[in-house]
Amino acid sequence: MVRRCFLLLHKQGLIEQRKGPHGGAKLKLPAKQIGLGDVYVATEGDWLVLDDPTIASLLKRVRDEGVLAMNETTLAQMLKRIKKKAPVAHTGNGAAKPSARKS
Repeated sequence: MVRRCFLLLHKQGLIEQRKGPHGGAKLKLPAKQIGLGDVYVATEGDWLVLDDPTIASLLKRVRDEGVLAMNETTLAQMLKRIKKKAPVAHTGNGAAKPSARKS
C-alpha cells in the first residue's frame, strides 16, 4: 500500500525516489508549495462513478470544493502541527528533550 502511494505521488511529480541502499523518497517541491488537496488528488484513484449526470456533476462539484478547501492547508503547515503535538522524550536525569521523530 505504501509503495503504491509513493508511486502515485511520484507520477504526480510530488516526490522523487531513488533505489538502492542509500535510496528513499523526498519531496520534489518545498512542503510550503504542496497542499493537502494535491496529495489527496494524487492518491485518490477512481472517484465515485455514477450513471446519472445530475448526481455525478453534483458530486464532482463537492469533490472539487473539498480539494480547494484541503489546499488551504499546506504540507508544511500540517507537519508543523504534527510536530507541535509530538510527545516529548525524557532523559535519564528528568530533563525533557525533543522527540527523535523526523519528517
